[in-house]
Amino acid sequence: MAADAGRYRSAMSKSKDPSGLLISVIRTLSTSADVQDREVEKSRLEEAYEKCDRDLDDQIVQHYTELTTAIRTYQSITERITNSRNKIKQVKENLLSCKMLLHCKRDELRKLWIEGIEHKHVLNLLDEIENIKQVPQRLEHCMSSKHYLHATNMLVSAVNSLEGPLLQVEGLSDLRLELHMKKLNMHMVLIDELHRHLYIKSTSRVGNKNKEKGSSSAKDTSPVPLIDVTNLSTPRKFLDASQYNTPGAVTVREMSLQEIKEDLDVDPEENSAMFMGVLIKGLAKLKKIPETIKAIIDRLEPELKQIVKRSTTQIADNAYQRGESLSQENQPRLLLELLELLFDKFNAVAAAHSIVLGHLHQIVVSPTGPKEGVIKLYDMADVSAKIQSVLQVLLMDYLDVKNTRSATEPSSQISYASTGSDFAAFFAKKRPQRPKQSLFKFESSSHAISMSAYLREQRRELYSKSGELQGGADDNLIEGGETKFVCKPGARNITVIFHPLLRFIQETEHNMGPGPAKQCQLRTFLTYYINDFFLNQVRIEINKEIEAVTKVSDPLKVLASADTMKVLGVQRPLLQSTVIVEKSIQDLINLMHDLSAYSNQFLEMVCDKLKEYKEICNTAYSRGIVQSEEKLTISASWAKDEDISRLLKSLPNWSNMAQPRQLRQKREDEEDFTRAAFAKESEVLTGNLGDKLIPPNEILRDVSDLKALANLHESLEWLAGRLKGFFSSLPTAQTMSPGSDSQVNSDHTRTREQIMQTLNDLAKAFQEMADRCLLVLHLEVRVHCFHYLIPLAKQGNYAIVANVESMDYDPLVVKLNKDISAIEEVMSASLQQHKFQYIFEGLGHLISCILINGAQYFKRISESGIKKMCRNIFVLQQNLTNITMSREADLDFARQYYEMLYNTADELLNLVVDQGVKYTELEYINALSLLHRSQTGVGDQTVQNMRLQRLKEIVCEQAAIKQATKDKKITTV
Repeated sequence: MAADAGRYRSAMSKSKDPSGLLISVIRTLSTSADVQDREVEKSRLEEAYEKCDRDLDDQIVQHYTELTTAIRTYQSITERITNSRNKIKQVKENLLSCKMLLHCKRDELRKLWIEGIEHKHVLNLLDEIENIKQVPQRLEHCMSSKHYLHATNMLVSAVNSLEGPLLQVEGLSDLRLELHMKKLNMHMVLIDELHRHLYIKSTSRVGNKNKEKGSSSAKDTSPVPLIDVTNLSTPRKFLDASQYNTPGAVTVREMSLQEIKEDLDVDPEENSAMFMGVLIKGLAKLKKIPETIKAIIDRLEPELKQIVKRSTTQIADNAYQRGESLSQENQPRLLLELLELLFDKFNAVAAAHSIVLGHLHQIVVSPTGPKEGVIKLYDMADVSAKIQSVLQVLLMDYLDVKNTRSATEPSSQISYASTGSDFAAFFAKKRPQRPKQSLFKFESSSHAISMSAYLREQRRELYSKSGELQGGADDNLIEGGETKFVCKPGARNITVIFHPLLRFIQETEHNMGPGPAKQCQLRTFLTYYINDFFLNQVRIEINKEIEAVTKVSDPLKVLASADTMKVLGVQRPLLQSTVIVEKSIQDLINLMHDLSAYSNQFLEMVCDKLKEYKEICNTAYSRGIVQSEEKLTISASWAKDEDISRLLKSLPNWSNMAQPRQLRQKREDEEDFTRAAFAKESEVLTGNLGDKLIPPNEILRDVSDLKALANLHESLEWLAGRLKGFFSSLPTAQTMSPGSDSQVNSDHTRTREQIMQTLNDLAKAFQEMADRCLLVLHLEVRVHCFHYLIPLAKQGNYAIVANVESMDYDPLVVKLNKDISAIEEVMSASLQQHKFQYIFEGLGHLISCILINGAQYFKRISESGIKKMCRNIFVLQQNLTNITMSREADLDFARQYYEMLYNTADELLNLVVDQGVKYTELEYINALSLLHRSQTGVGDQTVQNMRLQRLKEIVCEQAAIKQATKDKKITTV
């Protein structure tokens, strides 16, 4: 039975529906075979029911409290439902009775209701009339406190009431007319306030910042550093609208115009952007948006010009407070300050316009506002175009594009003189002038000072209030017709403002965004001005300056003044033309740094000027100095010859010339080494010039020509050094000029590397020309020696008897001494000391070689002639000693050679044996030949040949002994 009960329980658990179990039981009972099965089934059911009763009793015992609570709750709910039904039934009965009663009093109630509505309307009209009577007073209060949105709403509501419900009230006609006129003029007030915030309030913070900056810079009087155009990669954007918000305020760009509310307890102008939104909202309420847009467009350019005018006076006032005068040389810096101030102010104005445009766009596209097709808004491109237009006009005035100043005023660039005399006069020492002292001045009196301060305070108040410039012209401004300037207009002002202007152009184009009109109007003007105006003007100025000192009769003989030399820090005179060219090149280099985007154009100009000056120097050198009768002098032709010039430059005296003697490295055999170099040079010169007479037209007889050569050498060497210094500091990177993409890539435009190569080649060419001038001077002095000393031997008569004539110096020697002394005087003043030494060192060795070599050309010589020759050598030695401050032992060598001729031919051979070989075999042969021609009784030619043979044997023996001694020393070592 337990199993059966379990089976029933499992059936119950499997099927939650008890009807299923009942059907199963019925089916079992109906299909059972006999009564016993039905009894069994019955017993199972009874047992299952008993089990269920026991379980139910257990559950009731366990949950008695909950069951009792549920039964009681159910009873209470049932009672409440019954009570509610009874109450609703009673209410329905009451409503039916009320309806019956109201139907009976219907007409009387309708009459009372209509009377109540009429009385209420009358009261409302009376209240509205009372409020409208107070509108003028409240309107004046709101206008004075600048709560324009409340004033607009009040005025529009009052006018609508007066022209609507209260139109028939005759007593309000005057008030209606008054408020109507106020409404007609209200939008003008709002538009004026909007423009005040657009152009004055928005720039007031910028002006204060610049004022603080100016006051701080007044303490620092150091020069303003140059601006590097390479830091222009990240353009600054227009000032963000957050500058108009108070701290903690919501950004206007994130705020809808509907969210803008006017707080009567707060200063409405504290947040300028919010205030402009209030003004736009008021104008929209007045339905004056088209008039507002038209007024903004019409007043944009005049307002920007007023900003320029106010900023000009502000910069002048700041300069006055710092104690600066506009006549000083730093005046272009004030123009830079003015432009920087204008850039900031115009950016602030553009940011304010962007805020106003955002509000206007919300008004136009709003469902309650006018349709977009009806009203055409202006855009930021219009604002940017007007700003660029105003700046372009300002730049045209300050850069003197119309060239109105150049005809009446001299150039302001005092670093360059227009003529040579002006340049010399600028550096010349001026006689001190007695200052003109006045007895008294009114400008420093207490009344004048207080009046000036009062006028400035009044002008500052006008800045902050109306923004209009009143009170007359500022004393610190420069008059220029109707326009007043903070500095003198001139083309050179572009050098100061180029980099900030280019940065502003880049910012403008960045804010313009991508599009077909990517290049802004201001960039087009700047490119046109520099390419078509400024570069040509600079070229013309430099051409005038250079032509003034080069197109003279003899440009190589016009020297710079002593004061100029002192300023340049050089010890020897320079050509004035070279100084002017160097100043012009320096000016172009400075312009290249100032206008770095146009560096290639300036470098090309430098190339052109240097090429022109090179041709001028070449022409003056060839035709004016070293060329005579269409033929070069000997020294010039030799210096031009590459082989000879290479030989001379390979000698030690050329390399030693580069540094003073005190700084040279000492050599143990320096004297022998230098003597060998002199001997090599003398050998070359003697071999080429020692056997012919040199005509006067093949030498430079005029000392002034030699002085010009020396000045040309020093000038060109100085210029080459300066050029190398300039070019080494130039950047190798090429910066593309604005608006010149096609120019840079064109076929005829050279790259920076090509231009720099040309400039370096020109610097080398100037150095080579300077070296050639020095070689010409070096050779010219030596050619002079040949010119005077060769005729002395070939045409002189030294077979003389002892008389007074034999005691005199040879006239040619006297002329040579005078010539050398004159050259020495000129060279010492024109050349540096080590170059002076290069010209005169070794000259004694050459004269000695010429004189010794000249012995072969004497027909006869007597003892008196020998004595005279020794006197000639002595006076030459004395003169050279005074010049070179050395013993000139080489001339002692020549004097000893001629003293050797006092002996007979046989005694000369014995002297060679006793003293050794001092001269060459050819020199001994020339001495024996001269003795054979001069002395009598010395034998015939056969005897002379024997002597010559004996001389060769002696020379060979002495050479062998000398070689053996040298080998022995080497072995010992």
